[in-house]
Amino acid sequence: MRPCSREHRGAIYGQGIGLQGRSYAIPTKNAALKTLPLETIAQHVAVFLEFAAAHPKMRFKVTPIGCGLAGLKPEQIAPMFETPPSNVTLPIEFIAVVTSRYST
Repeated sequence: MRPCSREHRGAIYGQGIGLQGRSYAIPTKNAALKTLPLETIAQHVAVFLEFAAAHPKMRFKVTPIGCGLAGLKPEQIAPMFETPPSNVTLPIEFIAVVTSRYST
């Protein structure tokens, strides 16, 4: 079982965007708990990647966002993280998708 971000990383319940404690929230659902359009999620991912690049001393371990309750597939989300800065670690589910794009 993965540690809860709220308990171990300082995430703030109800704050679904941006840096909080040792976490960075990337929203995949809106306030009504409806899955956001992929274009909107991609915009939030781009802002996160810019933030990570601007803060190279910070380290970020991305979870397979959107691939749980939001109902999305790694194939839909992983390409948004195709070229992360070196301080961003992607989940294996995303790495498999991104690397398979280059092996075919």
